[in-house]
Amino acid sequence: VQLQASGGGLVQAGGFLRLSCAASGGTFSRYRVGWFRQAPGKGREFVASITWTGASTNYADSVKGRFAISRDNAENTVYLQMRSLKPEDTAVYYCAAAPAYSAYNIWGQGTQVTVSS
Repeated sequence: VQLQASGGGLVQAGGFLRLSCAASGGTFSRYRVGWFRQAPGKGREFVASITWTGASTNYADSVKGRFAISRDNAENTVYLQMRSLKPEDTAVYYCAAAPAYSAYNIWGQGTQVTVSS
């Protein structure tokens, strides 16, 4: 399975973006999927995750109430809707997939999100 993240761009503070993570070369309907981000000069940090059924989600405190993760297994795609964006959300966003009870071991290439003040 390969992952392709897309949807990043330049947006003003308070704006909205929707990121997509599309799987190819197989299905990731049985995988937990997460979004991570890495800002310039900082380490990669967890943003959000969703179980393979979509029944359970988890968010970093910094994005709770502003970001929403969802998935469409029929389309092999996971989404990250981001609203009320802040300059501190500026980062490269990556999606990753993890088989059941395992660590994230499949990573996409990242998409740049830049939020201007």
